[in-house]
Order: sequence, then structure tokens, then C-alpha cells
Amino acid sequence: MRTFDLDVLRSFALGVELGSFAKAADRLGRSTSAVSAQLRKLEEQVGAPVLRKAGRGLALTDAGETMLAYARRLLDLNDEAAAAVRGVDLEGWIRLGLQEDFGETLLPAVLGRFARAHPKVKIEARVARNADLLERVSAGRLDLALAWGGRDGGGHGETVTELPLRWIGPADEELAWTEPQSAPLPLLAFEAPCLFRTAATAALDRAGIPWRVAFTSPNLSGLWAAAAAGLGVSIRTPLGLPPRVRALAPRELGLPPLPRLTLALHQATADLAPPAARLATIVVQTVREAIAGKDPGAQPTTRTALAL
Repeated sequence: MRTFDLDVLRSFALGVELGSFAKAADRLGRSTSAVSAQLRKLEEQVGAPVLRKAGRGLALTDAGETMLAYARRLLDLNDEAAAAVRGVDLEGWIRLGLQEDFGETLLPAVLGRFARAHPKVKIEARVARNADLLERVSAGRLDLALAWGGRDGGGHGETVTELPLRWIGPADEELAWTEPQSAPLPLLAFEAPCLFRTAATAALDRAGIPWRVAFTSPNLSGLWAAAAAGLGVSIRTPLGLPPRVRALAPRELGLPPLPRLTLALHQATADLAPPAARLATIVVQTVREAIAGKDPGAQPTTRTALAL
């Protein structure tokens, strides 16, 4: 049974994240040769190369891709345990807001992970639409909000990732609309204003594809039901999709490409109290783990060249 060295895994994961193992060595306070020795040790433990030559740099092998995913999970668990021990006496109350996309998938994982480490801290969670979340965090009625779009106006928080927008259709049913030259595309959307609705209509208008709003709903579950029934197409990211719908392949049905959308963790204040700061870390980690698991095109760096 192999036992992987966490220090080695940290150097490996950080080097991939920074795109340079020399930068990782500097960040960790080690020499480049020391980090190179760690990489050799990791390959000995894995029993296969984790890096390969790619032009003037290096790229991950298939074994390296697999090892990176497990390295991140092991390091997160280690860091979570360390934080739990240090913060065993944390107490307080945190107000967290999330988009509907994450209410059923992300929220249980975040709450369970946080509660195990900090049982004395209470969380009030609110699942709502984007505009409501941003308004509440700006007014100080939420401490944290995971919401779409950047931090306009220089608000507090951090960008978590960028995700590709995708057309969403039924997993099993077929759409009656199949060609751009036929009747207007039936669109399933929230009432305006909505970032997703605006992105969809703008893309269709640029492509010269006629459209009509065939179904509106005040919540995401309504859109999923309409999409599953084949009433039309909606637009979302690949994260949090229920099994009864699917992200259409690029150019499927002749639909135009869509832009990417920023996901950010917004904060009510620049300096969070310790319980809120810890929850913010767990939210960001959980989102990035979900992205890695779904691989929706949000982390293209794993196959780019890395510099020693």
C-alpha cells in the first residue's frame, strides 16, 4: 500500500495551479531542484510519469491528471482537518446566499463539511435569484453570496471561476424545433432582468435566429420541467443540471455559441469574521471540486504547458 507524501502532493498541485514549478518552489520557500526531486519521488510512488514534454514546457499525462484530482482532495481534507482543530471553538452566526443552480448540489456538501468542522457556528442559508442575492449582500443582509457575474463597483470578495454557458434541452424528449429556418426558437427563461436570458437572446439575434419566449418561471425547477418536457431550450452552465435535462453539444440544432460567465463569492465586508472566512474557503473549495468532477471546460490549465 503506497502512502503519498502530502508535501510532495502540495508542490505538485501548486506547480500545476501556478503553471510553473519554479514559481511553486518560490511560493513554498524551496529550491527548484528540491521540487524537481519531489516530482521524481511522486512518479516513483505513482509508478508512471505524471508529466510529459510539451513544446518548451511540460504537460500532465493521463496518470498526472488522475493524480492531480486525488492530490487536491487529499490536500483539502488535510487543510480542513487542520482548520477544524484550530477553529474548534469558533462560534457565531453566518448568513449565506446561493444561486438556485447550487441549492440541491452544492449547499448540502458545504453545510455538511462546515458543520463537521465547526459545530458551534450556525448558518442561515438563502437560495434565491442573482439580483436578490447581490442586493442583500450589498445591503449587509447576507455575509456571503455565491452569485453570477463579476464584482461590479469594486465590491468585496473573489472570483471563483468562469464557466461556459450552454444551451439546455431535454435528456430524452425531442424538440419540435430543429432548424434555424423553421418557426421561431421556443425559449425557456426567467422574467427579465436575467443574465442568462440576455445572453441567450443576444446570441440568437447576432446569429439571425428568430425566437419567442415559450415559457417563463419564477424558479429554476420550473425551467427544468419545461426543458425536460421538450417545450423549448433554456440556457445555463453545465453545473447543477438535473438528470432529466442535458447540455446540448456545440452547434447542435444550429444554435449559436455562447459566452462564458463569471462566478464570484461576494462578501458584505472586506474583512470577514473568522467563522465567515472559514465558510468562504469551504464554498470556494467545494465549487472547484465540483468543477473538476464535471469538467465543463472551466479549468483548461490542466493540459497546458507547465514550466519548471
